[in-house]
Amino acid sequence: MESCMMLTSEILLWAAVIVQALLIAALARQVGVLHERIAPAGALTLHQKVALGEKATPMTLADMNGVGIAIGGQRQGRSQLLFFASPDCPMCKSLLPIVRSAARAEAGWLDIVVAGDGGKPGYLAMVRDHGLDAMPVVLSEALGRAFGVSKLPYAVLLDEEGRVASLGLVNSREHLESLFEAKERGVASIQEFLSRRQAAHQEA
Repeated sequence: MESCMMLTSEILLWAAVIVQALLIAALARQVGVLHERIAPAGALTLHQKVALGEKATPMTLADMNGVGIAIGGQRQGRSQLLFFASPDCPMCKSLLPIVRSAARAEAGWLDIVVAGDGGKPGYLAMVRDHGLDAMPVVLSEALGRAFGVSKLPYAVLLDEEGRVASLGLVNSREHLESLFEAKERGVASIQEFLSRRQAAHQEA
């Protein structure tokens, strides 16, 4: 009798384990489906003055060391990222290490310029505090106006021909990397790519 009860108990235990395994598998599948449905977070585009594919007006600006930095124009196979930031912007400061890391990781095809329009002492402190010595920093109100920058941190990616490849507000590493992804896909932002894909699915 005792052995029969033990056998029954063992069978029930194994049944519970199997049921639990099936529930975990079902939950994992649902998580996967949900992940596919959630759109990746990309840089948010605003009502900017420039459009995707538009050729930015080339300009040469002096960085804080007095060295002339060419903005836009043909760049012999290299793209250029303009990262607009301010020493008074907490989000900008939290992103600077990510921008510095991207400059190293994407050095084979990308040049990064940090841009702003405030007082020089604040930016000098920002360069010192965040190790931006190897990165050009230009201060120009005209540059921000040219790209319709109204909120920070903001980034504009120019392709090898000096055309606007992607742009938008960047609040995370994912936002910054989405600009590179958008350039590859030929859209202004990841949101635009997803919007086009959704519209295509609805038409199909």
